[in-house]
Amino acid sequence: MRYVIAVTGASGIAYGLRLLECIEGEKVLVLSEMGKRVLVEETGMRINDVERKANVVYSDDDLFAPIASGSYKHDGMIICPCSESTMGKIASGIADTLITRAAAVAMKEGRKLIIVPRETPLSAIMIENELKLARAGAIILPASPGFYSKPTTIAEMIDFIVGKILDQLGQENSLYHRWNEKIHQ
Repeated sequence: MRYVIAVTGASGIAYGLRLLECIEGEKVLVLSEMGKRVLVEETGMRINDVERKANVVYSDDDLFAPIASGSYKHDGMIICPCSESTMGKIASGIADTLITRAAAVAMKEGRKLIIVPRETPLSAIMIENELKLARAGAIILPASPGFYSKPTTIAEMIDFIVGKILDQLGQENSLYHRWNEKIHQ
């Protein structure tokens, strides 16, 4: 299995980092320039430390990278977190970065595209962009953790979202407690 993981400049970089740790298979990583800045701001980590978690890393300005082509086979692309700017570009058909081009290619090739927006509140334009992408086949998976399992740490809330992403990819995981009667007894 091979997955393209893109990290953009939305707050919530911890979701993308945890996904890199948990996803099984070959990991192809693209960090946007703003994603790199948010990484340093929110975690203090070095970019090299994150890039080492991937098998292959491409620069967001490298439109000659293999993932920019429909002939490049992968099992899904996840943009986590996804900025509203990136989402707006994808929804409008603007493919001026490697991330937006790879997303456009994933959709045109009928490959799984999971977009994890982390923004609140949402404007009508943002909601329309999400709807447009959902209608085009993308999976919109907001970074909105559930609380029915009574999480007690931020890590548990992050794992809830990452577990949901892995569920969409068909990867078995036990990152969160699934809804069942035992939780509520």
